[in-house]
Amino acid sequence: MIRLIDKTSGIAAIDTTLTLPLQSRIKCRLRVTLDNGRDAGLFLPRGTTLKSGDLLRDDSGYTVQVKAADETVSCAQSDDPHLLARACYHLGNRHVPLQIEVDRVSYLHDHVLDEMLQGLGLAVTVQAAPFEPEPGAYGGSAEKGHQHTPGAGHGHHHH
Repeated sequence: MIRLIDKTSGIAAIDTTLTLPLQSRIKCRLRVTLDNGRDAGLFLPRGTTLKSGDLLRDDSGYTVQVKAADETVSCAQSDDPHLLARACYHLGNRHVPLQIEVDRVSYLHDHVLDEMLQGLGLAVTVQAAPFEPEPGAYGGSAEKGHQHTPGAGHGHHHH
């Protein structure tokens, strides 16, 4: 089995690719099947989040390029930056990982969130696309935001 141990850069030759959804790209220890059919394992430093285009290598220099898999995402698109900011505010209040672009915001599909944004006046479409959410202001992965323990105080309010 190929042991992918390191993120790297500046490699001229890529041996194969590895296509993964977000839930797998946030794991530092994972058994995977490379896109060429070979078995491999991720043995990356804790806290590593993989993005599309990242390069991984084993100790012999075998190099694998990461690709974000298509996932079912909801996209709210608008030319109105205020409306998009409101959408991001309400989604952020629910600790939803977001991919934020100039004229749209995307998140893993959730019909309840779709209805909330439609209620704000946004048109929401559902599509299959790679999902690359913001990593977060504190450097953690997009999916590993802080968790709330029921009944525990946590120093901020949800509106």
